[in-house]
Amino acid sequence: MGTLGRIVYSLGVALRETGQALDRLGSRVQGSAAFKEELSRHQTIMKLFDKSPVIDETVFVAPSAAVIGDVKIGQNSSIWYGCVIRGDVNYIRVGAETNIQDNTLVHVAKNNAVGNVMPTIIGDKVTVGHNSVLHACTLEDEAFVGMGATILDGAVVEKGAMVAAGALITQNTRVPSGQVWAGNPAKFLRHLTEEEHSFIALSATNYAALADIHAKENLKTFEEIEADKLIRKKWALQSDDYDSQLGIRREKPPQLAFPDKMASKGPH
Repeated sequence: MGTLGRIVYSLGVALRETGQALDRLGSRVQGSAAFKEELSRHQTIMKLFDKSPVIDETVFVAPSAAVIGDVKIGQNSSIWYGCVIRGDVNYIRVGAETNIQDNTLVHVAKNNAVGNVMPTIIGDKVTVGHNSVLHACTLEDEAFVGMGATILDGAVVEKGAMVAAGALITQNTRVPSGQVWAGNPAKFLRHLTEEEHSFIALSATNYAALADIHAKENLKTFEEIEADKLIRKKWALQSDDYDSQLGIRREKPPQLAFPDKMASKGPH
């Protein structure tokens, strides 16, 4: 960022802070007649009652996610954008190297139709696809839940089992190890192939690496973001066709290259 950019940025900060100060002063002058916004700002990590989330320092929690109450998350796991992990009336446990993908809801049960009090327990190296719902259930190590699946109270997905995208696992259902279940309500579809077994482990590895990339990007300062923009703008002006005519081969700047940490460049 140039000198002018820094001046404009600093001026913007000063104006916003002045506006906030004037709002507070005006509220005091109005006294009890002042309008006050009762809703709190979004909190990614939120204490509830006497319970605070316990999250390993290696975990990536996306800024728009919400982890609330009695929740513990193990090493190198990731909670992606828009997720809600709500441990209010019971507890939630998430193991190591597990990924809970965008817009997934994880909740618990204080009571239900069969009168059981149920937490949600998610093991190690579990993949939970986008837009899933996990409610008072158990996912054992290396379980795989496809996008948009729903798993209800008391259900257990055993180690190495797969729930297909969009499936509904009803209450107290057990999905045995090595099987694929699909449908609404879900039923046994077939056994996993060797390739699918390998993919489950690969998915956990890939998401751990991808989470590290997102965590570093989210920690960048305003100045670092602006510097990246300048590099991208300069690179965009390069012409591969023109360079080829001159016999020039340009290496892409490392800041613009997707970090080569993924075990596979296929879909995740």
